[in-house]
Amino acid sequence: MQHWLSMSASDLGRGIESGTIDPVALTETFLEAIAAHPLSDRIYARLTPERARAEAAAAKARAQAGFRLSPLDGVPVSWKDLFDTAGTATESGSALLEGRVPEHDAVVLQNATALGLVCLGKTHMSELAFSGLGLNPITATSPNVNFPNGAPGGSSSGAAASVAFGLAAAAIGSDTGGSVRIPSAWNDLVGLKTTSGRLSLEGVVPLCLKFDTVGPLTRTVEDAAQLFALLDGSAKAPDLRGATLEGKRLAILKTVALDDLREAPERAFAEAITKLSAAGAEVVEIEVPELVEAFTLAPVLYTGEAYGLWRDVIEANPDVMFGEIRDRFRAGKDFSAPDYVAAWARLESARMAWDRATASFDAVICPTAPILPPDLDRLAQDSEYYVTENLLTLRNTRIGNLMGLCALSLPTGTPSCGLQLLAPPETEAALLRLGAAAEAALR
Repeated sequence: MQHWLSMSASDLGRGIESGTIDPVALTETFLEAIAAHPLSDRIYARLTPERARAEAAAAKARAQAGFRLSPLDGVPVSWKDLFDTAGTATESGSALLEGRVPEHDAVVLQNATALGLVCLGKTHMSELAFSGLGLNPITATSPNVNFPNGAPGGSSSGAAASVAFGLAAAAIGSDTGGSVRIPSAWNDLVGLKTTSGRLSLEGVVPLCLKFDTVGPLTRTVEDAAQLFALLDGSAKAPDLRGATLEGKRLAILKTVALDDLREAPERAFAEAITKLSAAGAEVVEIEVPELVEAFTLAPVLYTGEAYGLWRDVIEANPDVMFGEIRDRFRAGKDFSAPDYVAAWARLESARMAWDRATASFDAVICPTAPILPPDLDRLAQDSEYYVTENLLTLRNTRIGNLMGLCALSLPTGTPSCGLQLLAPPETEAALLRLGAAAEAALR
């Protein structure tokens, strides 16, 4: 049964459907693996074994009766520690929220539970989700599957680690500036950033409500498609059958996204382009100069809203926070309400320019991250290094958030190097089909 730990969520679901996998035994296998793993305390903030066993038993009964709720009914997954879980502490990786126990599940957790997913527990994360690195000296820093002393990626750090280390079949995270895609890329997973507003944020501890999104971290694009449907409360996932790159037009984004690439991501991206072209895609370079201005707006848009939401909580007890995160929030003090309104108006103009420049393409592509995971010891000791590496880490993924897009990160085959596909808002189904074809080409 140990081989179950490395199977895709969809393959586990098919095993339950065929009767070759018992959901109760499957859940026990994951719980036993978590208990035995030497790094599990750095991955899971807390487990929900009683809930998991009850949900698995119900899934087993449904499977035996021939009445499964979805293709993933009975499959165990993890949840980032910012999704409210009734009766279980949800602290968003911060001592500011220590002992916070919600009365109700987040809506996306309700949806997933109603369609049969099994909740294993809550995973560690960057404090209040405000870092792409995953370093969290307040609660725990999750491991990176490729680099023992490398940053795991954040803020959905434990989410990625739970899948990469075989301690969950899939994970649910959130993405405000890259928090699903960066840990996915650095741990060789698939990460889906959904369109802002596409999935419910009710019961999700916020960071920046205008940018916050919910999304899965998985082993395959098929798994991401299945989980996307379940989070939305639908058992019908996008149809990936027959997905092809033949006749697809992909734009290589030269503006911003290819600046200052480190050697491994640059090489992995070039190799990925070769494979996509060989599979039939037409690949064209484009520039979107308006992106440069959009990036100058990010400080006021992100820190302005984040500090506005958290100011009173932070300033009531600032000393319990990780200093780098606290300082990032406090940068929001520097901006006024007129600054914030003006920035949004300018961003909307940049988004229209993006739409015009990319309208004839199926997706825009670039490296998910321009760098490999930075060294954790140096991040903890060198504040300037922490700030510059965090901003560089999130640079390419933030394009998707600033432009209001949906996005997908795929493993390239080079460790900790992802390929990012950016697509128009509300086109997740088409993006996932394209991603399935790209996944096949990259493999």
